Amino acid sequence: MTPAHVHASALVIDTHADTPQRFVDEHWNFTDSLNGGMLNYDSAKQGNLDAQFFSIWVDPHQYAANASARRTLELIDGTLEQVRRAPDKLQFCASADDILTAHGQGKFCVLMGIEGGHSIENSLGLLRDYYRLGVRYMTLTWSNTNDWADSSGDVEDPTIPHHNGLTPFGKEVIAEMNRLGMMVDISHASDKTFWDVIAATHTPIIASHSSARALTQAGRNLTDEMLLAMKKNNGVVMVNFHQSFIDEDWRQAWNAQKPERKIAQDAMEAGYKAKGIPVPYNASNKIDREFAARIGRAPFNSLIDHFDHIIKTAGIDHVGIGTDFDGIPTLPEGIDNAADLPKITASLMARGYTPAEMQKLLGGNLLRVFREVEIASDNSK
Repeated sequence: MTPAHVHASALVIDTHADTPQRFVDEHWNFTDSLNGGMLNYDSAKQGNLDAQFFSIWVDPHQYAANASARRTLELIDGTLEQVRRAPDKLQFCASADDILTAHGQGKFCVLMGIEGGHSIENSLGLLRDYYRLGVRYMTLTWSNTNDWADSSGDVEDPTIPHHNGLTPFGKEVIAEMNRLGMMVDISHASDKTFWDVIAATHTPIIASHSSARALTQAGRNLTDEMLLAMKKNNGVVMVNFHQSFIDEDWRQAWNAQKPERKIAQDAMEAGYKAKGIPVPYNASNKIDREFAARIGRAPFNSLIDHFDHIIKTAGIDHVGIGTDFDGIPTLPEGIDNAADLPKITASLMARGYTPAEMQKLLGGNLLRVFREVEIASDNSK
């Protein structure tokens, strides 16, 4: 089979796109091809992307931690509204079987994952409510440490109170997610939080958008030791497309811009704060895109190298795709939007990977973990 046939015949699942902010803040429709961004219905179909976990992310800098549930619910509603408006094209999915059913009907699968445990406002009741609304994974932290789990994003900041990983309540959150059948996502978590999760969980876990630290020294990426732990856990690592996580030179250039970028962001935010309204993501992302353009785009092979490294370290059963579409400023060379996903298959097959191996990477591995988490839950008993 040619790479094109392999990709077209695969079930392709992406575990992370930040598009819900567009649904809510820009009143934009996913099935509208105009102003398409990195991901819309047309580009997804062109790239044979069959199922998308939309990220429900509440910016902790714009919404207080004890008042994040409303924004969480608005983003969930915005995502579900997309399905209501286009039932001929979209199908909401809340299980592995739902994905297979929708795929068989030729519909695009809409799923949800919460990015950042601050969304539950320290309430297991809210966690359960989000599950009832269809959320099927939760990233324990975003770049901010919350009241029960440390983040890789601020773990070295001495002004932030930390917990040395998970608190006792954090371990209760893991147990409840296991019971519900909600996948535990350790992207963004600190190293100690990662190891605490490995010790606490009774089900396979995911990294919804992380890459390999052996190649790029970003704290959000996983070390080889972590990759081996993911293999032992029978979990899956979904490769992130953000250039600062896949190319070391790009990461260093991006970090060097941080002081100047912060000045530009602060000036922009001041105008919104003066009006008493949160900063919309598109305004913040516009500044990031402008600074990213100064660096240029990372080589396409930097992205492929991360897939290759994770496979060689953890094995083909433990890797997948977590693009971070619409949540990152720019993409590496060769990837402009979801329509370009077949290039991943072609490049990996050029390195010797087989059609059967690509079927696993493109969606089979995530589907397996999703099903194993469901089987272990109370809901299956």
